Formats: sequence, structure tokens, C-alpha cells
Amino acid sequence: MTYKTRIAALTAAALACYGLSTHDATAQEAFSWSNLPKIQQPVFRKDTVRITAFGAVADGHTLNTKAINQAIESCSKKGGGVVLVPAGLWITGPVVMKSNVNLHLHEGSLLLFTTDKSQYAITEGFYEGKAAARNESPISGKDLENVAITGKGIVDGNGDVWRAVNKNQLTEPQWKEKIESGGVLKDDGKVWYPSEQFKRASVDGKSMLLTGGKKPADFADIKDYLRPNLVVFNNCKKVLLEGVTFQNSAAWCLHPLMVQDLTIRNVRVKNPEYAHNGDGMDIESCKNFLIEGCVLDVGDDAICIKSGKDEEGRKRGIPTENGIIRNNIVYQGHGGFVVGSEMSGGARNIFVEQCTFMGTDKGLRFKSVRGRGGVVEKIYARNINMKDIKQEAIFFDLYYFVKFATDGERDMRPVVNEGTPVFKDMVFENIVCNGATKGVFVRGLPEMPVRNIKMENMVLSAETGVELTDADKIAFKNVKLITKHSKPVILADNATNVTIDGLQFNNQAETLISVTGERSQNISIAHTDASKAQKVKEFSKGAQEKSLVIHEGK
Repeated sequence: MTYKTRIAALTAAALACYGLSTHDATAQEAFSWSNLPKIQQPVFRKDTVRITAFGAVADGHTLNTKAINQAIESCSKKGGGVVLVPAGLWITGPVVMKSNVNLHLHEGSLLLFTTDKSQYAITEGFYEGKAAARNESPISGKDLENVAITGKGIVDGNGDVWRAVNKNQLTEPQWKEKIESGGVLKDDGKVWYPSEQFKRASVDGKSMLLTGGKKPADFADIKDYLRPNLVVFNNCKKVLLEGVTFQNSAAWCLHPLMVQDLTIRNVRVKNPEYAHNGDGMDIESCKNFLIEGCVLDVGDDAICIKSGKDEEGRKRGIPTENGIIRNNIVYQGHGGFVVGSEMSGGARNIFVEQCTFMGTDKGLRFKSVRGRGGVVEKIYARNINMKDIKQEAIFFDLYYFVKFATDGERDMRPVVNEGTPVFKDMVFENIVCNGATKGVFVRGLPEMPVRNIKMENMVLSAETGVELTDADKIAFKNVKLITKHSKPVILADNATNVTIDGLQFNNQAETLISVTGERSQNISIAHTDASKAQKVKEFSKGAQEKSLVIHEGK
């Protein structure tokens, strides 16, 4: 059996693990923009109760935890309605939501969570897709139905008292202010920690995972290290977040987990650039969701799709599916729209449109690694505008956080099992990027290439053009690449069944396409003026000239 035949057989075997075949759905079979998912909205009684009726005081000093939670509890027991937070500065500890309650923050209200960490109990939660001990989230709800946080107020998690920060992430005045605020420094003086307990846990690499029969109470000695996500809804139905500004989270900001019928509309999510794990929204194992009209400026991934991590995520087996993400703006963030890396339960049927990314590290970002498993498929993006992307505009990498050998060679062992991640069947169209390091980067696995991705009607202005490694059935149509460095415009490394139709590129580009790797085959270029390049094609590392066909004519 040849290597290529073996890879094909292993690919088919891996897909069979998920009940899939090597057949690729066409765009017509896969989706229709006119038949988007339907999301049910929560409905509430008009009855309204003010938190002041239960003794809450907006003096920026009084701890209002009891009053706010009593108001929510009372409202829910009476059949639900609106719990109103009037204008003012309200200090509180953890708020626990209840079914049929709309927590409404009036314009001018600031719900500020206390810096007294003793107010947050250690509880069972999740960290990056796995069961873990966490401090109680400032706002949480579990096993609820018909619940909302709305209004024009602000929810502030006071995250700075929870987070460590590196010296190189701050200006000198900011670093000086941080040291003067308390806390402790790492022995080399380059990292600030909130406490000695946090420092010890971080330096010693303590785990917060609930493994080996451990219970949340067993983690009391590292309590300060167990940073809470700001808002967590777990196993709920009909959840609405609308109009509110959520900011300054200790870890992830908004984390709906196993929620059905989720709407996040016109919210603002703000975290410092240096916020470790400062994600904006992590939509995990949710079904039927709408994210629209939101503005995010965060310290990690902005709008992120997740579904559990590794074996634990595969056992849960709940994909994130049937989602609409539209009319959103992302400023700072590690990625504008992101899938992974914790996607072991899979993701599918997600529609992204009319979004703008400005200054993010990456634009459309897909990431995973061997061992994750899961199938990510039927993702569609259109009408996406990007400006000043620091790295790649469109990015796939199945070697997330993998360190390569010093010779640059990747681990080529074609081991295929339930832990092999699958990324396939996607369509990206009408995408414009003004400024990036690389236009398109795709790096699959030799045993499981990134497959069947269609990119059409794009204009990408970047330092370099396109790089494809272990990619199969990648189709470019009507793509314009405006690059500063054009050796080559396109690199195809062990890529198969690549079609390039109607490519425009810089006049006098040094090399149009470089084909490398003995597994590269069936690459074609059509309706492209290849004569504009100083050198049209080159082959190396075992690639054969017959792997590339260039059709004459523009």
C-alpha cells in the first residue's frame, strides 16, 4: 500500500468514527442563507420589582448581595417578571439568576462585584472545557428557563484583583501602579500576582481540574488561583443578554454552556488587552443561538465557539450548532470569529455575516490539535471586513500549541482515531482585508487534512498571500491578493485537489506558486494571467511537475 493510499484509507476510517464519509456536501446541499436557524426568545411578565424594595443601597460601599438575590428569588417564586437595578453604583457579591426573571439594569447603573474574594464560594465549574474547581461566577444560572439580563447598565467583574499580568504587557506607569496596589512579584520580577497563594499555584503549575475523586473543597489552598468567569449559564433554555455592557472579567466574560435558544444582542464586552483568558463570548455546546449587534474589545478570543475538550468533551457529545452571528464589531482580540481549540463535541451549521474585525490578531480563526477529536463542519461566512489584522486573515491550524522539532519537521505519524479532529465543508465569500501578515493559512494533519473549503470573491491585502499545508479540496474563486512579499504568492505543501480560478496578484510577483512535498497532487490554476509573475512555478521536496496544471488564458 502506497503512502497516499494509506492516508486515504486512514482518512476514511477517521471519518467513519463520526458516522461520516469522504463525500463532501456541495454548497447547495449544505445550507441556504434564506433558511437560517430559528431561535426562540424568552417572554416575561410585566411585573417589576426594584432591588431597593429589598434593602439595596447605591452608595458604592454597601454589599447588596442578599438584597439582589432576594429580589430575584421573590420575583421567580411569584411567576417571574422584571427585577430592576436603578441608576447608581451597586456593590455586590455573586448573583444567582432564577427562571422567568429579567434582571434589567437601568441606564446609569453599575453593578460592581466586590473584591472580597471570601464572598465567592469554591464550586464545581469548567475550565477550558473540563470540569474544574472555580470561584463562584459573579452572575450564574443553572437548569433555568426563560431568563435574561437586559438594559443599558454596566456589569463589572473587578477582574484586575483576580488576574496575574506580565510586566511587558503594561507601560512603566501602569506597572508601577500595579506593584503599589499590593500583590507579589515572581522571583524574576517580571510577573505580578494578586497574592502569594496565586503565585505558588501558578509557579508550581497546580491543576484546578476535578479529577481522581477531588471535590471543590479540596482546592481551598489555591482558592485565589481559581478565577471565575463573569457570566455563566449552564444547561438553560431561552436565555437573553441584551444592551448591557459586560466588562473586566477575571477570566472568560460570557460563557453560555449547554444552552438552548440563546440570544446575545447589542451588548458591549470589554476586557483589557492583557487579560489572561479574557475571552469575550465562549458559546459552548449550545443549540440555536443568535449573536448580533455586539461590540467586543477583549484580551483573548472575541466570539468563540467551543464544545468541550478531549475525551471529556467527546463523552458529553453536545456540538455547538445552528447559530447566527451577524452585524458585530471586534476590536482587540486574539481572533474575531473563532472555533476551538476546545471543540471535541463538534460544531456545525453556523452562519457568520456582516462582521467587522479591526486590530484583532487573526480574523476567522480555526484551531485544534491531535487528541481533541470532534467534527467542525458547515461553517459559512460572508460579507466580512477586516482592517489591520496582526497575523492571518483566515487561519486554520491543527497543530495548536504544538512545538515543532528544531529542524522544523512536524510529527508525521498518521495515527487516526476518535481523537483526530475533522474540519470540513465551509464556504467563505465576500471578504475584504486591508492589512495582515498573511492572507490565508491552512495547516491540517497529514492523516486528516482540512477539507472542502471554498473561498470566493475576496480581496486580501497582506504581507504574504496563501499557505496551504495538508489541505484537500480547497477552492479559490475570484480572489485578489495584494502582497508585499510574493515569493511565492501561493505555497502548496502536500496539498491536494486545490483549484484556483480567477486569481489576481501583483504585477511582477517573484513567484506565482510553489509546490512542495511528495503528496501534493491535482492542483490547478485557471482564468489567471500567470505571465504577470517573474517566475510562474517551482517544485521542491519531492513535488512533481505533473501535480500542477495551469490552464492557458485569462
